[in-house]
Amino acid sequence: MNPNVLSQRYTTPEMNRIFSEDGKTVYERELWLSVLKAQKKLGLDIPDAAIQSYEKAVTDVDLALIKEIELRTKHDVKAKIEAFNHAAGGVEFVHMGLTSRDLTDNVEQLQFSKAMRLVHGKYVSVLRHLLNKAEEYRDIILTARTHHQAAQPTLLGRRFSMWADELLFHLQEFEGFIEKYPLRGIKGAVGTQFDMSNILGSTEKALKLEKIVAEQLGFKHVLDSTGQVYPRSLDYKLISHLAALAATCENFAKTVRLMAGYELVTEGFKEGQVGSSVMPHKMNTRSTERICAFAELIKMYADGASRLAGDQWEEGDVSCSAIRRVIMPDAFYATDGLLETTLTVLNDMGVYPAVIENELDKYLPFLATTEILALALKHGIGREKAHSTIKKHAIAEALNMRKTGTQVNTLIDKLTNDPVFKEAGITEKDLMSVFRDRAHFIGNAHHQIDSVKKKAEPVLRKYPEESRYEPGDIL
Repeated sequence: MNPNVLSQRYTTPEMNRIFSEDGKTVYERELWLSVLKAQKKLGLDIPDAAIQSYEKAVTDVDLALIKEIELRTKHDVKAKIEAFNHAAGGVEFVHMGLTSRDLTDNVEQLQFSKAMRLVHGKYVSVLRHLLNKAEEYRDIILTARTHHQAAQPTLLGRRFSMWADELLFHLQEFEGFIEKYPLRGIKGAVGTQFDMSNILGSTEKALKLEKIVAEQLGFKHVLDSTGQVYPRSLDYKLISHLAALAATCENFAKTVRLMAGYELVTEGFKEGQVGSSVMPHKMNTRSTERICAFAELIKMYADGASRLAGDQWEEGDVSCSAIRRVIMPDAFYATDGLLETTLTVLNDMGVYPAVIENELDKYLPFLATTEILALALKHGIGREKAHSTIKKHAIAEALNMRKTGTQVNTLIDKLTNDPVFKEAGITEKDLMSVFRDRAHFIGNAHHQIDSVKKKAEPVLRKYPEESRYEPGDIL
């Protein structure tokens, strides 16, 4: 049998347990038991011995037997009922008043709820790591880029606070979604609870049973009126949250890849690691590339989920079944792999301050042109005339540096000797005064770092154990 590469290669044991066939079968049996006990509590004549037999058999899962029965019956739920009854010694009480979707939809939602909480906790750890890096690098000034062109100075720490700010927004939304995520509930064949009401003797008892089961599964909310299946728009919403959260990690990873290409940072390169089978000198950014791949994959799954939202006929059908069996667990596998890899890079990465400083020296006259423009305005030069003059010399100097390969930037000399600047009385001393304190170029960056840290503190306090999570070894 060909393995699921995401599950086998990238996903942690915790996430694999949630979506394993063994794990899912145990969840299904626990749901049946929960319903059975509630039915007995609400008046059905179910022997204690039968319940005890089922309790003993919950983890006695024979997947080969289930497959054998399914090949005969062509029905997965019927196969699992027979296998559970067999494991419990031949008693036949589970699944009374239920339809297949009472089992499968609720159990899938239980899996998704557990997986979402696992993902949420790891993202809290990512947030903590980003903030730690923001503090660690808060005084490293580097060349900021827009359109991948040198723009103005910024702080390396501010880049991390930028990602932390984005992640915090999506994380808080995701937390709200988890808390409000509604269970389908025990609704029966078309959603009216007819069969359960009939078996228990009243609609009130059917509602009580549903409430008992929802609470035991850990759900605070239950859909009041749904069909045979819960709305697949919930799946779309769920994976959309995963995609939004992954976007922060992708942005971080892409920036690290770009910076590593200029030798400003490293994502981490361990002893014994091989970057290229051909070129021994290479230290490829393989982990951050993987993060980007996972993020793209999650967006693909979100697109797939969007095609299922609203696609069910009347009270429901199973046309979505084959697609959901792929995209729902795989979206969590990819997310788990992305998180483990992101945390690994955040732990292992390093910076090269000397290279960062050299790059800043090279570009600083260009990065200061907005301040030079302000200086020109103070000396009475018209805004457009000043802009045109600075632009002429800046472009000429940039092209000269590229053509000759020189690292020496002579823009200030060119502006000092320009007739427009001379006529306005702007001296070399005036121009050089712009560079007296490099720190002033970063504007409000320190305050922004501190603001994000303060805003994130309640989340880190609320989830202290999750925030301390550290990744395992990755391939």
